[in-house]
Amino acid sequence: MRLLYLIPDGYPTFRPDIAVLFGNRLHPHGVATDLVGFQAGALQAADGGWPAGRLLLCADRGGRAGRHLISFVHFVRCLLRADASAYDAFQVRNMPVVALLALVLARWKGVRFFYWMSYPVSEGQIDLARQRGLAAGVMRFVFPWLRGRIGVWVLYRWVLPRADHVFVQSAQMLRDVVACGVAADRMTAVPMGVDVAAIDQCLAGLQRAPHPTGVGPTLGYLGTLDRARRIEVLFGVLARVRRHHPQARLALVGDAGDEAHIVWLKQQAQAAGIADAVDWLGWVPTAKGWQAMAQCELAFSLFPRGFLLDSASPTKVPEYLALGTAVVCNDNPDQAEVMARTGAGLCVPLDEERLATAALEILSWAPAEHQSRMAAGRAYVVAERNYDKIGASLASVYSRLRGRS
Repeated sequence: MRLLYLIPDGYPTFRPDIAVLFGNRLHPHGVATDLVGFQAGALQAADGGWPAGRLLLCADRGGRAGRHLISFVHFVRCLLRADASAYDAFQVRNMPVVALLALVLARWKGVRFFYWMSYPVSEGQIDLARQRGLAAGVMRFVFPWLRGRIGVWVLYRWVLPRADHVFVQSAQMLRDVVACGVAADRMTAVPMGVDVAAIDQCLAGLQRAPHPTGVGPTLGYLGTLDRARRIEVLFGVLARVRRHHPQARLALVGDAGDEAHIVWLKQQAQAAGIADAVDWLGWVPTAKGWQAMAQCELAFSLFPRGFLLDSASPTKVPEYLALGTAVVCNDNPDQAEVMARTGAGLCVPLDEERLATAALEILSWAPAEHQSRMAAGRAYVVAERNYDKIGASLASVYSRLRGRS
């Protein structure tokens, strides 16, 4: 099986379901992938970092609107130039309009068409417009609203019903798409996983010494700080935890695309009275982010309930468990299932008081109990959410699809 895979992300990508799964884990099972995307800054040769096939990249220049136009032209050019004899399928990730074009050209060239849906991106654009409102400016409201409306119509009316196969993020997303009229037997749920081997290499030699006397526990969060995640809740959680552990701190690894939102978050930390106890680490290399979370007594994963995020398969929970870090998460369906199966943390509604109570309970675990729970969490990740296993399973799906006439 050889795929021409069009992604909306820059390269190199931090997304493990692209970089790890398609870049490294599928290729040994006979699934080659030529990746189509854009590269930040001046275009440079980067094929050596993509062992699964060729990199077909365009340079990312100009502002956001310019990047969208340049990328779209690049996608069209790659699809038109694609040799039908070289590919078994065109696959598009999270781009409904590009997917419609790829679907038409796939039918014309006689190759299969797959759609990879990791997030309801069009609904997300509509929600973003609603959050911004007209107060943010006409274009900042109209552009995402129009893009989202067109995307919803194109995706559910034309792309998904006609795709040869649809890959979704979770069992919940599969149910959501079935409710829109797509047959379940033409879909496969591929949950997010972790690169356990990379984590083990990252943690090799890392000392997890007890905190010095007088220094309290560190609570962590790794991921986006975007508005939708409600990170400000953690400031109230930390304030409550500090009533019992006065030296407790919060380490935030990540950032938001909206600088105004970061300013607002820091104001919320100040209002909660814990600004001096928050470490804003920003985006750091993956290995450093893992090491930071491995030094925490527990880490949070927040996915507010609702259509947009209920279908997510959060990476953070399996990452934390592979790192040996206890988890406090809210009741996203996928997170709730992992916690129920492992006991390596606590899952509660996204509420400041309940999250704080869960954190305090974990901090009260005896060392033996903590060790036992962490061992169970890691065993689950190795068996179920390791990209070695996910890659083998997904390769068998592609093999079956290739065998269809």
